Amino acid sequence: MTELSDLTLAEAKARIKMLSMEIRANDEAYYTKDAPLISDAEYDVLRKDLIALETAFPKLIDKNSPTQKVGGKPSSKFSKVKHGVPMLSLDNVFTDEELNDFIAKVKKYLNINKDIEFTAEPKIDGLSAGLLYENGQLVRGATRGDGRMGEDITANVRTIENIPHQLSGSGWPERLEVRGEVYIGHDDFIAMNKSQLEAGQAEYKNPRNAAAGSLRQIDANVTALRPLKFFAYTWGEISAPFAATQMDAVEKFAAWGFDVNPLMAMFNSADGLLSLYHKIETQRAELGYDIDGVVYKVNDLALQNRLGFVSRAPRWATAHKFPAEKAITTLEAIDVQVGRTGALTPVARLTPINVGGVLVSNATLHNEDEINRLKLRVGDKVEIQRAGDVIPQVLRVVDADISGRGDTFELPQTCPICAAPATRGIDDKGKVDVVRRCTNGLSCPAQAVESLIHFVSRRAFDIDGMGGKQIEAFYERGLVKEPADIFTLEARNGDIKLETWEGWGETSASNLFLAINERREIEFSRVLYALGLRHIGHGNAELLAKHFISWAKMSETAIAAQPQVGEAWAELMSIDGVGGAAAGSLTTFFSSREHREMIERLLAKITIIDAERPSMDSPVAGKTIVFTGKLEKFSRDEAKSRAQSLGAKVSGSVSAKTDILVAGPGAGSKLKKATELGVKTLTEDEWLDLIN
Repeated sequence: MTELSDLTLAEAKARIKMLSMEIRANDEAYYTKDAPLISDAEYDVLRKDLIALETAFPKLIDKNSPTQKVGGKPSSKFSKVKHGVPMLSLDNVFTDEELNDFIAKVKKYLNINKDIEFTAEPKIDGLSAGLLYENGQLVRGATRGDGRMGEDITANVRTIENIPHQLSGSGWPERLEVRGEVYIGHDDFIAMNKSQLEAGQAEYKNPRNAAAGSLRQIDANVTALRPLKFFAYTWGEISAPFAATQMDAVEKFAAWGFDVNPLMAMFNSADGLLSLYHKIETQRAELGYDIDGVVYKVNDLALQNRLGFVSRAPRWATAHKFPAEKAITTLEAIDVQVGRTGALTPVARLTPINVGGVLVSNATLHNEDEINRLKLRVGDKVEIQRAGDVIPQVLRVVDADISGRGDTFELPQTCPICAAPATRGIDDKGKVDVVRRCTNGLSCPAQAVESLIHFVSRRAFDIDGMGGKQIEAFYERGLVKEPADIFTLEARNGDIKLETWEGWGETSASNLFLAINERREIEFSRVLYALGLRHIGHGNAELLAKHFISWAKMSETAIAAQPQVGEAWAELMSIDGVGGAAAGSLTTFFSSREHREMIERLLAKITIIDAERPSMDSPVAGKTIVFTGKLEKFSRDEAKSRAQSLGAKVSGSVSAKTDILVAGPGAGSKLKKATELGVKTLTEDEWLDLIN
């Protein structure tokens, strides 16, 4: 954010308005719809920016500001409940220094120099709920809502197994509202998602969303089927005081029949609080439920009353949040997966932990060199990172110096699927490849299945209703061993009877065959991408299609270029953007008789649509253009894009097939070669005159 001292009042007002609107939209998504739009870390940044602005420009604070309110509006699906005592949120600290500042502010407000006792407990990442008891009987359950008005979920909370309908023991006030967090444990969440997948439904993103959605079901019978649990940690409306300290109150909750967090402890210094914070951070994955920080509270309730509240939060408590995109967990095992190109990829199996709003149980380890660099052992405590949609990765071993660690992990030198040799070859730069690969090609079941899954993926043939699960089932039954088999499924259905399989019916089988038939005519670039050749992704497939126009022309050139010398190879290498690795992959693929026969069987079932031919209206349509030297009036990328849009082919090298060389200042060897070959040479201005 811009330095606050540099902002004018008008600029600050505009920024506050924008931040407020963004935060309200996210509050609505998170609290009311149980569908967060951004990560917790991103949300925290928005709030910190708004708080900083309002602190610097206090005259701009509005009573409707998100900093003055809690949560979102109650849903219209439930009747509304007015909280007898506002159900507020907590302010956050993110560093050790900020915790020290919080304690200093508490002491300054109370004008106390001596140490103050604080409780510390894990901050459960679930859905806040208040349970009202009258004479020990549960009479009402409510969500937080906007802090003052919540939703009546009484029928739903009655279905939660560890919420007492009648309080145990004695000594509770005649009217008592116990507050806490409704959550779902990791094991239960994994089981829920497994059931979702088996039912053909979408997985839940994380336990918090699953808990919120389960608790706010209109039909309490649905809630009863969900594995919800409740931790009690505070209270709202009470008819009479029942404790002198925070710790005493929570201990009484336990005596009255509630689950309370066993990790709650008490300290009278920042060092003590931080020691528990870091201990809980390292134990986080073993807890079995999501937490996103540690909550600190002044223990003495008389001091809490003196401290009171500011807007949406108490002065006597704060939440120390964990770094949002990193976490510490345990490496339980290392599995080796075989991909469609034969690559053996080690995958870390982790004790599940919530990182950036997603429950993570796996992380990539890339290759054996990375494992050796990290010095990983099964059983290690490891720090993992997840940013945005990036696959989680292991950053470091936390306890690398402790004794008694496991054995060094070694990647197998044979394929774990087909037992064929797995080797590290030479990459396109002439160095030993960092990746070990199975040498059995498509004869390896893992490569075959992964290749088929890629073949039907979205950017390839995009066959609706045929994903990984279906491909695996067809492969295991011997029905789909290669791409052509997909297009004979319907003809063989008299024997297969797909509609009788578990999870299938007449409609779903019919829809699948319809989706397959819709792909019997398909674009050149999609087919090439679908083959899954190394170094030929979607971009290179498009470039090759635009260059060759027809599949037959590309095949002929690839076969002729097998020696990787001569005119055909030079043509491949001249295609701008297609390097030696992609060209080599293409020629290697077509040099295999098995691959060519597989393509022939596929072509007998489908029709490949030629790439769109360039318009002949422009003076450079169909011509091969090379750009060299320093272009001053446009970037190299812009020049290439403009030429291609006019139907020209852009090459990276000069040959006898080059039609025009566009030379800017500093042109060297390409200009010399073009002159020797008699290639037409233009300056930038001459090129612009030509294409305009």
